[in-house]
Amino acid sequence: MSLVVMKFGGTSVGNVERIRNVAQRCARVRREGHDVVVIVSAMAGETNRLLARAHEFGEIPDPREMDALAATGEQVTAALTALALQQQGVAARSLLGHQVRILTDDAFTKARIRAIDDTRITEVTRQGAVCVVAGFQGVDDAGNITTLGRGGSDTSAVAIAAAIDADVCEIYTDVDGVYTTDPNVSPAARKIPRITYEEMLELASLGAKVLQIRSVEIAMKYGVPIHVRSSFSDAEGTIVTSEDKFSRADMEAMTIAGVAYDKNEAKLTLTGVEDMPGVVAKVFGALAEKHVSVDMIIQNVATGGAGLTDVTFTVTKADLARAKAVINDVGPKVGMKGLLVDDQVVKVSIVGLGMRSHAGIAAKMFQLLAAEGINIQAISTSEIKVSCLMAAKYTELAVRALHTGFGLDAATVKEESA
Repeated sequence: MSLVVMKFGGTSVGNVERIRNVAQRCARVRREGHDVVVIVSAMAGETNRLLARAHEFGEIPDPREMDALAATGEQVTAALTALALQQQGVAARSLLGHQVRILTDDAFTKARIRAIDDTRITEVTRQGAVCVVAGFQGVDDAGNITTLGRGGSDTSAVAIAAAIDADVCEIYTDVDGVYTTDPNVSPAARKIPRITYEEMLELASLGAKVLQIRSVEIAMKYGVPIHVRSSFSDAEGTIVTSEDKFSRADMEAMTIAGVAYDKNEAKLTLTGVEDMPGVVAKVFGALAEKHVSVDMIIQNVATGGAGLTDVTFTVTKADLARAKAVINDVGPKVGMKGLLVDDQVVKVSIVGLGMRSHAGIAAKMFQLLAAEGINIQAISTSEIKVSCLMAAKYTELAVRALHTGFGLDAATVKEESA
């Protein structure tokens, strides 16, 4: 007997019939003799609907009340899933974040988990019942409901799997695994049977929608095996695991694991800022105080004159309104002459552990983009990824060019292995 955590995303529980299908799958695993803990998201579109209601009362609604509102989506799904399991003849009980006691900090709308009390979950499973936990939510020290940010149910699932020492965390979604890129953009994309935590972490941070970045961080830290699977078939999915599960030959053969893109980016440029020590620290310190996460950063000599500089950075579109408010406040204090905002940009990236041992990967990426007439606005790199910021209109062209250029197309792989 093993302990299995099964997480189902919004499309998997999108309506009553799909919730019944989820219950049937969970019931089958329970009847096979395994202990089962289920984590559920809100029904597809429900969180957006709730947040849209909140924005009817202001451009930047109070984040505490937004969390109290948004958390109700998962509460509904958890109760319905428990009822569906009971209809299948399987004992089940639903628990909310504060009932489990998923303790978080007080950064509303993007809280981070501090600790999980596994007592209630363990009690339910020891009684032979399936424990259904509402994902995406927790509670802070003051008893306020908090949420973990978009995609937070993945984080809930992996964190709970780590806390209860589960044998595997299965993430069920509307795709049957992790692909080399978005199949909707490149039909030649192929499923990856096994990928390392490091590669998945980069892909998740760069826009791949299959797994949320914090869930991968937790899985890597605590060694939780993740199995990405489809809710709508029994096809084998993708195993996310540690690098030591791969042979050296396998790792060296996979120079690039995938191509990712993220349209959820906005670029801000502070023009004519004073070019002196401490100025940039003031800008990004103010952003950090308001919990605005910054991605790419570029600083260059301003066109306005000597002693001045332009500072460009990117944030998520969800943080854009707050970022502008912060910059409009701190900008005059650092001599800012103007603020330019562009939300029609995309970040396109290549990822692969093989980049550690192969030279010229970045140069090849730039050449492939240049051949398509794509101008690069910003560049960022890590040991296993290269990201380029460009106009959003080039998204599909860039992804397809890189996917083909690095030999990731399904036809190319088949020919090479023939």
